[in-house]
Amino acid sequence: MDRRSKPARLAIAFVVAAGLGVTACGRGAEPTTAPSPASAPALGERTELVTRLEAPWGLAFLPDGSALVSLRLSGRIVRVPADGGEAEPVGTVPGVRTSSEGGLLGLAVSPRFAADRTVFAYVSGSPTNRVVALRIAEDHRSLTRTRVLLDGIRTADRHHGGRLRIGPDGNLWIGTGDAFEPENAADDTSLNGKILRIRPDGTIPGDNPSGTAIYSSGHRNVQGITFGPDGTMYASELGHRTWDEVNVLRAGADYGWPEAEGIEGDTGEPPIATIHPDDASPSGVAYARGSLWIGALGGQRLWQLPVRGSAPSAGRSPT
Repeated sequence: MDRRSKPARLAIAFVVAAGLGVTACGRGAEPTTAPSPASAPALGERTELVTRLEAPWGLAFLPDGSALVSLRLSGRIVRVPADGGEAEPVGTVPGVRTSSEGGLLGLAVSPRFAADRTVFAYVSGSPTNRVVALRIAEDHRSLTRTRVLLDGIRTADRHHGGRLRIGPDGNLWIGTGDAFEPENAADDTSLNGKILRIRPDGTIPGDNPSGTAIYSSGHRNVQGITFGPDGTMYASELGHRTWDEVNVLRAGADYGWPEAEGIEGDTGEPPIATIHPDDASPSGVAYARGSLWIGALGGQRLWQLPVRGSAPSAGRSPT
């Protein structure tokens, strides 16, 4: 992700509690600033399940509780047992081309994994980025690419997006970046700078607003996708110099980039929350216990945003 680079070797951690919150801002409102390190409560206990992974990126859980992790630079997928321990090699995904931010990115597990052994992967490659289906062997020690579900996502050195999620509707949701060309986000003929939605077989859902894979537009570089218990869809994305965003997604909506960034500008749907890039660079988002939990590469912290449906809740949740 542009602006900031981080060491490649990271540990996957489960963070039990976080003492940082973020309050939403509408356009024109004064944004909430992050608490200073001296005033911020300490993080809770964490348990490291596996270490010494090189450039881990995507994370998806299998029905047995084990986790598949994509390694961006090598194009490999490894499996982490449910109770932790050494990462076990599964296989190397073909067609991966690495760049400053590209490589093997997001993963999502088929809702029918027990029957079809299918995992979906976002691959930055050449000449374009694509979403592929992989079949994982019964012993988890090999994989085969079975088909390409979606092609034609422009590639670049940066801004690939790459997050995948299976939604409560059973469809595959895909976040893409603008390929470092902002005009792509506003181009209705481009798959870049968008949230995309396809069926697990690669076909287009009949209720997609444009009749194409595009669900929403005007995104700069989507890095997180999650769903609330009522089906509300949330996405986090990297801003440019001023604001990173958390958005509630609506079919056919335009989220403003490149004419608007965060609370700056009056084009498109406003975000429900903004954070300064130095404190955020959101890498992913998850919903739990009434809040969004947002990993921040720039701030090296975990943000908590209490939400209620399509709006942030007042105040901060206890941690």
